[in-house]
Amino acid sequence: MTIEIKVPALPESVSDATLANWHKKVGDSVERDENLVDLETDKVVLEVPAPAAGVIKEIRVEDGATVTAGDVLAILDEGAGAASGADEDDTRDQDRDAGEDEPDATDDGGEDEEQDKDSGAGKRAERKSDGPVKTSPAVRRLLEEHDLDATMVAGTGKDGRLTKADVMAFLKEDDSNNVTPGEGAAERVATEGTVGPERSEKRVPMSRLRARIAERLVEAQHTAAMLTTFNEVDLTEVMAMRSRYRDTFEKKHGVRLGFMSFFAKAAVEALKKFPVVNASVDGNDILYHNYYDIGIAVSSDRGLLVPVIRDVDQMSFAEFESTLGEMAGKAQDGSISIDDLTGGTFTITNGGIFGSMMSTPILNQPQSAILGMHSIQQRPMVVDGDIVARPMMYLALTYDHRIIDGKEAVQFLVSIKEQLEDPGRLLLQV
Repeated sequence: MTIEIKVPALPESVSDATLANWHKKVGDSVERDENLVDLETDKVVLEVPAPAAGVIKEIRVEDGATVTAGDVLAILDEGAGAASGADEDDTRDQDRDAGEDEPDATDDGGEDEEQDKDSGAGKRAERKSDGPVKTSPAVRRLLEEHDLDATMVAGTGKDGRLTKADVMAFLKEDDSNNVTPGEGAAERVATEGTVGPERSEKRVPMSRLRARIAERLVEAQHTAAMLTTFNEVDLTEVMAMRSRYRDTFEKKHGVRLGFMSFFAKAAVEALKKFPVVNASVDGNDILYHNYYDIGIAVSSDRGLLVPVIRDVDQMSFAEFESTLGEMAGKAQDGSISIDDLTGGTFTITNGGIFGSMMSTPILNQPQSAILGMHSIQQRPMVVDGDIVARPMMYLALTYDHRIIDGKEAVQFLVSIKEQLEDPGRLLLQV
C-alpha cells in the first residue's frame, strides 16, 4: 500500500514554505513518526514525520523548492522493507565484524584503511539509544558537521529529544580524538585555509527567516516615525539582591535568577503608568492593550527570534525565568512554534550579552516601543559627592513618535531606572 507524504497545514498567515532538507532518499527504510524532511517558513522550521513504517518509493520535490499546504512531497510504500532493512543492517554488522576478525592478508593497505575508518567512527561503537532519535534541524546540522550518529548521544530533552547542549557536552567529553568533522567540514576547512592571491565570491540565497526579518525591518523604517531616547541605570542594588538570593532562589525554584526578570517586571510597571507605550497603531486608531505580553529577543542559528511571554504582570520572578528558559531553548533547537512568536505588546532586546555598549533597536511592529539593554560596565559615578565605581548600563527606548510623545518616552525610561535602582519598588509596585 502506498501513502502520499504531503505538506501539512501551514501556520496562519504563512502561504508557502521552502523545502530545506531531505533526511531520507529513495529506497531508505523509515519508522513511523520519523522526521523525513524539514520545511522552512518565514518564522519556524516544520518537520514532516512519516505516517507509517515503510520505504521511500519516490521523492517528488527536491531541496530548495517552494511548496504549499497539501503538495505531495513523496510516496511511501507502507510496510515494505522495514524488516528486511533491519536484516540488512544485521548482515552488514556481521560482515564488518568478520572482516575485522579475519583481515585480508593479501591487502595490507586495505586493512590499515579499515582500521582508520573504525577509529574515525570513535564513539559510534557505544549506542545510547535504539531506533529513531528526535532531533531539531539545528541539532541535525551540528551532528552532520561533526559526522556524528544521533544514536551515540544521550538525549536529555522532553521524550528523549536530543538538544544542542547534549551534542556539545558529548563533544566536550570526548578526549580520544575519535570524533572528527565530516567530509563537508573538512572541505570547508581546506578552502578557508587556502593562502594565496586568489579572490573569490560566494552567492547564497537568504533563508526564509532572514528574508522575512529584512522585510519587517525595512517596513518598520518606512512606516513608523521612530525615535530613540537614552538613559543609564545603576545596577548596584539589583546585583546585590541577585547575589544575596541567587542560591536560595535556584534551590527553591529550580531556575537561575537572571537580570531579564528584573527588567521585564520593571517594564510592566512602567507600561501600567504609560499605557500608550503598550499600545499599537491600527490604521488611524490607537489600540490600547490591558494585558502585558512581552517579547524577548533571542539569537538563534537561524537568526533573531522574538518569543512572547504572555501575562508577565501575573507572573512571579520564578515563573518568568522558567518560561523564558523554555522559550529560549525552543528557539535554539528549532522547535519553537508560530504561536510562540505571534502577538506581543512590548519587546525587550539585550545586546549586552554580545558586548554592545549602546544601540538603537528597531521597532517590532505593530508594537509602538522596544527597550534595548546593553552591557554592564564599571564606570566612575558621583554618589553623595564622592566618585565611586558603579555597575552602569545604558538603556535605549525606541518608540513610534506618531502616538508616543517625547515626554512619555523619557518618563517611561525614568520609571524603569527608578525601579531598578531601588528594587523594593518592584515588590511594592510603586
